[in-house]
Amino acid sequence: MAQRCCNFYISIPRRLNALPILKPPPPPPSQTFYQTLSIHSHSNNHYPPPPYPFHFNFDFNHPTLLKFIQFLKNNNDKNDDDDVHFLSSLEEPNADLICSAAIWVLREDWKPALRAFKLNSLYNNEKACNLMIWVLGTHAKFSIAWSIIRDMHNSSLSTHQAMLIIIDRYAYANNSAKAIETFNFMNKFRLTPDREAFRALLTALCKYGNVEEAQEFMLVNKFFPLEIESFNIILNGWCNITVDVYEAKRVWRDMLKYCITPDATSYSHMISCFSKEGNLFDSLRLYDQMKKREWIPGIEIYNSLVYVLTRENCPKEALKTIDKMKEQGLQPDSDTFNSMIRPLCQAGKLAAARIVLNTMVEENISPTVETYHAFFEGTDYHGTLEFLSKMKGSGLGPNKDSFLINLVKFLELKQPVNALKIWAEMKKYDVEPSCIHYRKMVEGLVTCRWFIKAKDFYEEMISNGCSEDPKLNKLLQKEVLDSGDKRKQNVIKAISDKV
Repeated sequence: MAQRCCNFYISIPRRLNALPILKPPPPPPSQTFYQTLSIHSHSNNHYPPPPYPFHFNFDFNHPTLLKFIQFLKNNNDKNDDDDVHFLSSLEEPNADLICSAAIWVLREDWKPALRAFKLNSLYNNEKACNLMIWVLGTHAKFSIAWSIIRDMHNSSLSTHQAMLIIIDRYAYANNSAKAIETFNFMNKFRLTPDREAFRALLTALCKYGNVEEAQEFMLVNKFFPLEIESFNIILNGWCNITVDVYEAKRVWRDMLKYCITPDATSYSHMISCFSKEGNLFDSLRLYDQMKKREWIPGIEIYNSLVYVLTRENCPKEALKTIDKMKEQGLQPDSDTFNSMIRPLCQAGKLAAARIVLNTMVEENISPTVETYHAFFEGTDYHGTLEFLSKMKGSGLGPNKDSFLINLVKFLELKQPVNALKIWAEMKKYDVEPSCIHYRKMVEGLVTCRWFIKAKDFYEEMISNGCSEDPKLNKLLQKEVLDSGDKRKQNVIKAISDKV
């Protein structure tokens, strides 16, 4: 493997020869946690940001819209007549657009968003209905969402897109059974389940981690024969969502079993999976097979090779891969450079990562949120402050995930003082802590044996509207009892009084 690494390409970019050879990078201590930021892990108290499928050509700083949103937020007890009177008083000719835009702005608070929807009788507006269904589904208010779908059906509006949206929202809520049931229910609305809906169901299930359910439904469904596109959706789920190389190999074998020939997309997914697992040999083996079939690798495949080469101690060869991309007419993008920066930071090679970052900027490729998040994994407290400042200067945040990564990092490193300092930085950047921030702080502070501070954060969490967590209650009580510290055991009484 080492020999193959050294002979992978011929030319080396001169200006980047300074990159050092890496020692084998150990998996970062927070690797499992960082993956949960991008997978479907969510609870009733913390929904990760869903992908937004709607786009508006509208000025969200429009004074009428801002005034309307403020009214909806501050007048929850007003009746429908008051709402109609207020909207008519605005004398706004584009009332439908104002209400739709208000739903979008209020998408994280479903009650005022629903008031905006009802206010202008948007039941005859298919796009507005779809948007409202998406918002309600995101907040698991499916009964209300279904009532809108029934109204759309009775009004002879197309419910096809609405059904796809609610399938996606069921999958997002981790209810794969309801997502599949909704697909089978489409004919009740005079909709014949088509390939688009079938693939949308498989994609939604895989996107939120229910790959096994998606695969089972693909194999037993009575609507469509097995095809390469469906297998690729499942393969993508195992390769890029859950990153399970064993299951990915099993799907690959099943494809051959059912006489389905893998295509370039299939190879791309498998190379990505092997890359994430640090399997350089199989990544290059599949890449060679693609070339023998005269398939032209896309930028995603080159990015995967850049990542695995960097991770497996071949950073110079990774740079040659970028050079090779350019020879093939492909322009490296932010993902390309992030594929080098991430493993370098995980290995603690920050100097090398900074060289790549500087090269990235010099080639007029802007760093992304992922770029800065990668640096957070390997930096100390002062480096963290530096990159938080850089994120703000480039207009990329920092966001809630940025602080969550840093809080978990310092708590796992048993540096509670730095974690508390980062918590204070959140206020400076106008980032409001969510329930998940509080939970991670309480768990981490208990692990660091800062029981009194953990209790303070737990009480603040409850006072800010987060539900009580039996797991944290039990954790606080157990750790305090085990400590043998009578003073700290007084925490138990305070916890018990709240339960």
